[in-house]
Amino acid sequence: MSRDNPIRILIADDHLVVRMGLAALISTQPDMIVVAEAGGGKAAIDLFREHRPDVTLMDLRMPEVNGIEAITKIRSEFPDARFIVLSSFDGDEDIHRALQAGARAYLLKNALRDGVIDAIRAVHSGLRRIPESVANRLAERMDREELTARELDVLKLIVGGKSNKQIAAQLKVTEGTVKIHINNILSKLGVSGRTQAATFALQRGIVHLE
Repeated sequence: MSRDNPIRILIADDHLVVRMGLAALISTQPDMIVVAEAGGGKAAIDLFREHRPDVTLMDLRMPEVNGIEAITKIRSEFPDARFIVLSSFDGDEDIHRALQAGARAYLLKNALRDGVIDAIRAVHSGLRRIPESVANRLAERMDREELTARELDVLKLIVGGKSNKQIAAQLKVTEGTVKIHINNILSKLGVSGRTQAATFALQRGIVHLE
């Protein structure tokens, strides 16, 4: 890339200070230009359609439409779209979901300045960038059995502090069915009780507090 044909970048993050910092950093590079900034996932989708950037820096936690949903939607329309997830969360489930959605790089927001710039150039060239610390978290997840959609529903309600009776009522199943799901969840997560399951789910990014 050159000054005459720079890498065109969209920044999507709901924190203005983060967007300003990234834009300022990118502006120091002669081969890059920020073509648009989005404060949420919906805006990111609309701005992507309008500007067709070469690389998009995408936060995960944004209002209305989160980063994973935005990536999935954009790639359904533009399969070759290239994304770098820049997040403050290092839970292995967050990382897995982002890469499954199609992100080519996953960087933590405390990444060194050169890490972000190098990742932009690498992803634009068709490469991937997964730092060692992120790769290690992802490797931990690979050994864990996948939760079913219903088990994930139950786990979210456990994290929300619901009792078995409340979970059964909300999901319209029997308490016995809820207990079966909970036993499966504990086994798959490798924990011994509801509290440990809730803590594990939050730490790993399996469930997020709204």
